[in-house]
Amino acid sequence: MNKWLKIISLWIFAVATNLAANDQIYTGWLSKKAVSGYDTVAFFTEGQPVKGNPKFKYSYLDVEWYFASEKHLNLFKQNPEKYMPQYGGFCAWAVAAKKYRAPGDPKYWKIVDNKLYLNYDRSVQNKWLKDIPSFIKAGDKNWSLMN
Repeated sequence: MNKWLKIISLWIFAVATNLAANDQIYTGWLSKKAVSGYDTVAFFTEGQPVKGNPKFKYSYLDVEWYFASEKHLNLFKQNPEKYMPQYGGFCAWAVAAKKYRAPGDPKYWKIVDNKLYLNYDRSVQNKWLKDIPSFIKAGDKNWSLMN
C-alpha cells in the first residue's frame, strides 16, 4: 500500500472511531476528552470550571475524563453519573429547543438539582436561563429520543 493511501486510511479510521465513540458524550473532533478536558467534579466542589490534569485521567464510556486531583478522580469513579454533565456534555439548550447535538462549552455551565448542564456560549446560555425548568423537561424528553 502506498504511503498516501495508508495516511488517508488511518485518517478515515480515526474520524470514524471518534464519531462512533462520541455519539453519547461530546468530545469534539479528533479528541477523546470529555468536557474539553475540564474536571467535572470541580464544578460541584469548587463552583467553577477547572482544567483537568492528564496525570488524573480516567477512561469511562470510551472517552477520557480529566481531573484536577486524585480526590476528584476517585469521587468520579465512585459515582460517574453524579458528576457527568447532562446530555453527554452537549449544549442543554440545543438539545431542549432544537433536538440537536451542539457542543457544550465548560465556561457556560449551571448546576440545577445537583446536575451539571453545559451551553454552547453566553448568548445561548442566556436563552436557557430564561426558563430552565421547561428546557430541562424538554431536554430530558428529547435526549431520550435522540439516543
